[in-house]
Amino acid sequence: MTMYDRWLLPDGIEEVLPSSAARVEDLRRQLLDLYRSWGYQLLITPLVEFTDSLLSGLGTDLDTLTYKLTDQVSGRTMGIRADITPQVARIDAHSLGQEGVSRLCYAGSVLQTRPGSLLGSRLPIKVGAELYGDSSLAADIEIISMMLETVACAGLGRVTLDLGHVGIYRSLLADSGLDSDQEQAVFDALQRKSLPDLKLVLAPLADAGRRQLILELASKHGDLSVLEDVPYAAAAVAELHEVRAAIEHRYPNVDIYFDLGELRGYDYHTGLVFAAYVPGFGQAVANGGRYDDVGEVYGRARPATGFNTDLKALLDLLEQVPLASAISAPVGSDDAMWQRVGELRGAGEIVICSLSGEVDPRCDRQLVCREGDWQVEIL
Repeated sequence: MTMYDRWLLPDGIEEVLPSSAARVEDLRRQLLDLYRSWGYQLLITPLVEFTDSLLSGLGTDLDTLTYKLTDQVSGRTMGIRADITPQVARIDAHSLGQEGVSRLCYAGSVLQTRPGSLLGSRLPIKVGAELYGDSSLAADIEIISMMLETVACAGLGRVTLDLGHVGIYRSLLADSGLDSDQEQAVFDALQRKSLPDLKLVLAPLADAGRRQLILELASKHGDLSVLEDVPYAAAAVAELHEVRAAIEHRYPNVDIYFDLGELRGYDYHTGLVFAAYVPGFGQAVANGGRYDDVGEVYGRARPATGFNTDLKALLDLLEQVPLASAISAPVGSDDAMWQRVGELRGAGEIVICSLSGEVDPRCDRQLVCREGDWQVEIL
């Protein structure tokens, strides 16, 4: 590496500069205060854990996303967290171990081996909330509501809520006679909504009626009409209807979109899956779902539902705003001046001392002494 490229960072790894860092921190505080107002308790999870626990229960995708290293103390393999949800599940099941409902939230950076999208970050700042110990649909509705409140708090404007249910797909694949490789091929084709590929991989399926229903899943997305004439998974469809009614009542300005072939997180989700979208951005800005019994690998199988978002991705969608203005103060030992500086800072103002006599460019006001009284004046 030459001296000309020592400043380069790996692809997908970026620093957050002052103007953006201030906005990230402001939004982080607002969101954690929001979750606190709903009764969610903050957790701070470790950056690294043994992979035995870090990669348990949430599917194979997490394994490929996780950087691994050898612990020089124990000789065991550790992973740098690529997702915080499994850590929270472990804490609920083992470290807390409390009965009844647990409401937990978090905010922290994760490191992933590859970005979630072409221009995405491998170092997102994840913020989210998880609810354990309640299997009712009311718990899912609470989490979906918090996800929508999160997007609203970020000021992203009109939101579309995407709803799906993995139970619909599972009901069609149950007892189908397809082996695991064939089921994986069906899954991949359905996720791409590729009808030619789907027809090809479903050819071994002897049940022509079921084959047609699986093919139709690729086009089962849109408004409420997609829930009509679904002759299977009645319980899952009923849950989608109930969630739609509750969210429409609470958030009448939110558009609701159904996708019965949505299989995001299929490896570990057990029921409803949901995501929030905003106009002009093709990726979900927040997503989540139900993932019951993940804590079983930690000794306690618990109902679970939750969501998360990436703070940096949220702010990338917002217009840049200027840094907060500041007040310039002279360097000196005047007691009255320092008392006034303390008062201003205590009131939330930024006061910057002019160490060399030069005024910081962020300052639009100055502290001056008029007849023994320190006053703030426009520069």
